[in-house]
Amino acid sequence: MVDPNFFQTIEKATSAEFSDRGSRFIAYAFPVHSIDEFKKILQQLKKEQPKASHFCFAYRIGADRQTYRVSDAGEPSGSAGRPILGQIDSKELTNVCVIVIRFFGGTLLGIPGLINAYKSSASMALQLTPLVKKPVEILYELEFDYTMVNEVLKTIRRFGCSIQAQEMQLFCRYEIGIQKSTEAECVEVFKDISGCSIKQISDPA
Repeated sequence: MVDPNFFQTIEKATSAEFSDRGSRFIAYAFPVHSIDEFKKILQQLKKEQPKASHFCFAYRIGADRQTYRVSDAGEPSGSAGRPILGQIDSKELTNVCVIVIRFFGGTLLGIPGLINAYKSSASMALQLTPLVKKPVEILYELEFDYTMVNEVLKTIRRFGCSIQAQEMQLFCRYEIGIQKSTEAECVEVFKDISGCSIKQISDPA
């Protein structure tokens, strides 16, 4: 059963190669946190590999695993993107994209051959990178007087919050990620800090 307080992703980018009847399939797996980040990676790969005939991909993003997309990129419908996504889902991953580029070898592989090639190359790439379990975080904004910075930081450390952004002046502003598993207790502690205000600015991600 999937724990709603945690999600599984990959630790670092990796690649793997698969060949069939002259065609080469190179799968690249990347950790990603947004669709924009994925788009930049895809554009960079297209610059680096201008001779590739296809750039097929799948991604799944978000702690709720609801944001996803597949692309066959000119291959027969259902022969590339779906098999790639199937490998991401078989490991229950999110915040992951896999892009498989193909160098055509002159021999048509047929739909079963393409499904096997895209599935196998994606699987190989995902097997080469460590899987990590991360806490689901909800983004909050803190505003507080500079004199309270030590107490705020002590609470951040106590609850294992992540600091996403900060502005340090006489009046300070932090954006922090609070772990879903301790959200209610953590928010109450921040509310008890004199002169500290806290408000939620995003859903779990």
